[in-house]
Amino acid sequence: MKDLFIALALAMCLEGLLYAAFPQQMKRAIALMLATPEAQIRVIGLTTAIIGFIVVFWLRAG
Repeated sequence: MKDLFIALALAMCLEGLLYAAFPQQMKRAIALMLATPEAQIRVIGLTTAIIGFIVVFWLRAG
């Protein structure tokens, strides 16, 4: 469980750094996201989650 919280905290740090370093680009990315159909966002999200799961499983198994 500790590893999960560490991973979430790291994701928060990385996302915060992106917003701090590139605020204008992040605003554009959000605008693009709002214009993207929900089905496409869902497919991208599920694909990313599956890839992330595979990478975590691969790293933990090795």
